[in-house]
Amino acid sequence: MEVCRLLVSVGCFAYFIPLTATYRLPGLMVRRARQSGSCGENEYPNGNICCLNCESGTSLKSACTTSGQKGTCEECALGTFTEHDNHLTKCVDCAKCGPDQEVAEPCTNTQNTKCRCKAGRFCNPDEACEVCRKCLTCKSDERTVRNCTSTSDTVCKKIHPKTETSSDATVIASIVVVAVVLLVAGVIFAIYKKKYGCRGPSGASPKVPQTDYGRNGSIPLISVSLQEEEELPTLIPVNGEQSLRSCFEFFEELDVDFHKKFFRRLEFTDNAIKSKEGLPYDDRIHELLNSWVEREGKKASLNELLRVLVDLNQRRTAEKIMKKVLDNGQYYTESKDIL
Repeated sequence: MEVCRLLVSVGCFAYFIPLTATYRLPGLMVRRARQSGSCGENEYPNGNICCLNCESGTSLKSACTTSGQKGTCEECALGTFTEHDNHLTKCVDCAKCGPDQEVAEPCTNTQNTKCRCKAGRFCNPDEACEVCRKCLTCKSDERTVRNCTSTSDTVCKKIHPKTETSSDATVIASIVVVAVVLLVAGVIFAIYKKKYGCRGPSGASPKVPQTDYGRNGSIPLISVSLQEEEELPTLIPVNGEQSLRSCFEFFEELDVDFHKKFFRRLEFTDNAIKSKEGLPYDDRIHELLNSWVEREGKKASLNELLRVLVDLNQRRTAEKIMKKVLDNGQYYTESKDIL
């Protein structure tokens, strides 16, 4: 009898073991899944539950007690930040700019400090920027193609003396100008003679416009009285677009108060002008003028830029730029060098 009871007890115990294991298995699997890091993308494990991360700009003060909930988060103190959703117990300290750098964008509770090299120094963003290097200074026999910025060095180009071809072209152009002026003077004289004969309307001999030559003997000058201010002479480039781009540095003399007016006349929007305000003033000028050349293509002309300056009552600046481009041999004048 006792043996039967013992067998029955063992059988019952064996029967309930699978039931108990089956009942407890799902919870056990959930706990093991949570512990193995299977929480959602924006969650983190806290014991057997998953809590939601804190938002950027805050850090975790205490974890949640119910799965799928957010714990207690507190805002980052001044001088610290967190850039993404997180469960950090402490915000990250903001970076300090080096002695050869300046703050480009200050640190906020969601963004670290952004630094840039001080004026006169640069650091290539594609390289490890540990120290800002000093900008290159062009030599006496070089000219500046592009000024140094915080992310790029100065670009210099060797100055080559004028070629014989350029000199010949200048001489030929001068001869053509002289011929045109003499032809015009001859036509005026012929009309005058046909109308009044050998003597003028008052009986005096007619006065033919006097042709004079400049001191260099190449550009003719005709003396006439003007009631209005004369237009600037037309400038002809020696090397096309290369001549145009080489004179952009002279536009750095543009009065900063006329900067926006000048580029609005060149049909730039205020947003396009404002997008360059983070650059140094001279780089701003170069970037916008290069964009203008790319947009206008073959229509881009130094004469158009000078005309805009004159329209803005900046004639003196236009004349200074004109003198410099003539002095450096990148341009020569048409017959409008007439006074």
